[in-house]
Amino acid sequence: MLPALMIAGGVIFDLLTPPRYTAAPMFAAAPLIAAPFFSWLTTLWTGIAATAAVIGLHFYKSMLAEPMAYTELATVITVSGLALLINRVIRRGSERLASARVIAETAQRAVLPTPAEEIGGLRIAARYEAALADAFIGGDLFAVQDTPHGVRLVVGDVRGKGLGAVEAVAVAIGAFREAAEQESSLEGVTGRLERALTRESHRRETLDAAEAFTTAVLAEIPRGGGVLRLVNRGHPAPLLLYADGGLVSLEPAEYALPLSMGELGVRPDRAEEYPLPPGATLLLYTDGLSEARNARGEFYDPVLRLRGRIFPGPGELLDELLDDVRRHTGGGSTDDMALLAVVRAPERPPPAGAGPGVLWP
Repeated sequence: MLPALMIAGGVIFDLLTPPRYTAAPMFAAAPLIAAPFFSWLTTLWTGIAATAAVIGLHFYKSMLAEPMAYTELATVITVSGLALLINRVIRRGSERLASARVIAETAQRAVLPTPAEEIGGLRIAARYEAALADAFIGGDLFAVQDTPHGVRLVVGDVRGKGLGAVEAVAVAIGAFREAAEQESSLEGVTGRLERALTRESHRRETLDAAEAFTTAVLAEIPRGGGVLRLVNRGHPAPLLLYADGGLVSLEPAEYALPLSMGELGVRPDRAEEYPLPPGATLLLYTDGLSEARNARGEFYDPVLRLRGRIFPGPGELLDELLDDVRRHTGGGSTDDMALLAVVRAPERPPPAGAGPGVLWP
């Protein structure tokens, strides 16, 4: 409504003030305001309305022959023409931006496809938020793979940002998906990731690539779902949320260096086992969550925020977690954030009247 209000306000101002006062700036502002928000045709009609208002006011005051009338009319017509040009430039830029967003969304779906809601008897949810405005993918990664050895997962964080980080993400996820199917152990999967990312850093042969590394945590939930295996390579410890609201941080017994730093002589990977009771939720995340700060510089503490809370499902958990982070930071973020939640379905009680010899799914 603002362009129309500017024209109406200009008319009222011009009628209520002496002739030496002019409302030309208000009439000129109307098409300029319309240009970035409306179509080219609407901007044109706004300019025509502003021009007609100027002509009508000078005709009403019998001032059409005055030099000031020609000056105001020329000003409004010139600014209206510029508004039409601005509108065309903005529309072309918007079309290019829309095309770029489609490409970015397609790239995200190709590199970081959203996992199915249920895989191998487990309920899955994933969320990704890039730190850069209007970005869809950055240096964080996640993947879920149903394999003959169980459901295998990875969440990682590539050092750096930009296209180089996205390339490393693509390499890491490709290597994980292949290794998860072929390797019999979680340690073997980690070793394949190590070699793939090391080759990628050598291929790039830049100073930034020489200092590149990827923190990651790999998880394996064998068939039956009662056991959880983890290999942590310098990544924030996953959280295990129990059905009764209890929570434990799965800190590794010994921290290992991130991936692609094997040339420093790190120790062999050893998967650590934890019980995964029915109804429990495994939460894997990147440091964009735990290092989110508020205005006072205080870090977000997921352990403190989630302990004692119960969520109906993994999607609800991640949505509430993201909303809570936004409230904590005031809506801003300085790092990418990848979240992956896996819920082992609770055991169902046997049907009423079922005897000990009755089998039920």
